[in-house]
Amino acid sequence: MMDAPAFPARWKVSEPELVAETFSSRIWKVRLEDGSPAIVKALKPFDDVADELRGEHFLAWRRGEGAVRLLGRDGHSMLLEYGGDTLLSQVLDEQGDNAATAIAADVMAKLFSPSDHPYPPELQPLRERFASLFKKAASDRDLGDHSLYVEAAAIADRLLANPHEIRPLHGDLHHENILRGPRGWLAIDPKGVLGDPGFDAANMFYNPLDRDALCLAPERIALMAEIFARTLGQSPAAILDHALAYGCLSAAWHHEDGNAIEENRELSVATAIRTVRTRF
Repeated sequence: MMDAPAFPARWKVSEPELVAETFSSRIWKVRLEDGSPAIVKALKPFDDVADELRGEHFLAWRRGEGAVRLLGRDGHSMLLEYGGDTLLSQVLDEQGDNAATAIAADVMAKLFSPSDHPYPPELQPLRERFASLFKKAASDRDLGDHSLYVEAAAIADRLLANPHEIRPLHGDLHHENILRGPRGWLAIDPKGVLGDPGFDAANMFYNPLDRDALCLAPERIALMAEIFARTLGQSPAAILDHALAYGCLSAAWHHEDGNAIEENRELSVATAIRTVRTRF
């Protein structure tokens, strides 16, 4: 077993157990002084560490409304409220997609509930987050290729120019980042973005990643658009525009990484969303 890092003494945590390791972080389950569980997320030095650190600012600002509480921070480590063991993907498997979507909408509503506190200045503006899509679209345009990237970039540009409203966003809301614990359903692992809340509904259309038939189903796409539109006070058409733009952004990231399989997967879901969009 890997040796636990030396956690700050002021956190008064014990019994560290490594529960997950990703390319970006190690996740330890620990005990707080009162015996209750908590999580330590220790970031590794990697390219997108700024994303994770912005997420920390988002959690500090949200103060436990719809998301886990940030209990402490030390350099590149965060002490976090224990969010629970039950992932939203488990609800999808056991109770169906509609039940999971309803829970996601509830969490979204809590994440966007009003706050008396000013927005953290460290959040990433949404236009900046879309840089990879704009870059790919520009290169396709230069080649005379009117690709889905070109179309999605025009949609993203329009959405960014006329946001429904501007709020701090989670930035990566999906079935593995929503879980149930002692305080009910909460979001974990935010990216910390600033922009139109429609962006936070978008990633749900592409998830779970291992359920392509579900993600490609027109009825599911239309129903999600209607549910999230109600939650966010927007039109289903606007939600579908956000979903299309986001999927092509995600595909552009995969393109940059040379991951053609994931790029094509995102583009196929985006194409299905585009078809449903014509009905609204």
